[in-house]
Formats: sequence, structure tokens, C-alpha cells
Amino acid sequence: MYLTKENKEEIFAAHGASKADTGSSEGQIALFTDRINHLTEHLKANKKDHSTRLGLLRLVGKRRRLLDNLHRIDIERYRAVIAKLGIRK
Repeated sequence: MYLTKENKEEIFAAHGASKADTGSSEGQIALFTDRINHLTEHLKANKKDHSTRLGLLRLVGKRRRLLDNLHRIDIERYRAVIAKLGIRK
């Protein structure tokens, strides 16, 4: 498995308040971004993998909803996450 417990803790530590802060929007967006990047690379090599493509689209939608919610709540945190992860709207 590409995403181990240590990798998740590292992602949450870098983007959340702490490595145990798994519920923050920033941490979840960072985790989804990492998974989206991994699945995108997988689909470049396996073009006919439609079930993975569907999962990727669902993850993108979840991340978009979290980003929209963060945008409504606190625009500065939203801008910080966008800049840190290199996501474009």
C-alpha cells in the first residue's frame, strides 16, 4: 500500500495543527490531494481502469466540497491551503 500510517501522520503534521489532528479541513484536503496525485499517476499507466477513474472523480468532488466550505468559513485559511498544496481553482 502506498499510503502507510507514517505517511498519513506526516501529511497531517505538515498541514494540520498536529499529527493527531485528522479532522481539520486542511489535513483532509492535503490527504485527498496526495491520493488524487497517486491515482492520477496510476491512470496514466492504466488508461482502461474505469473503477479507479470513478474513485478519482469522487475524491476530487470531496476535496472540492471541503475547499468550498473552507472558502466560506475562512478565506485566509483557504488561500493558505491553495498556495501550500499548489491547487488551482
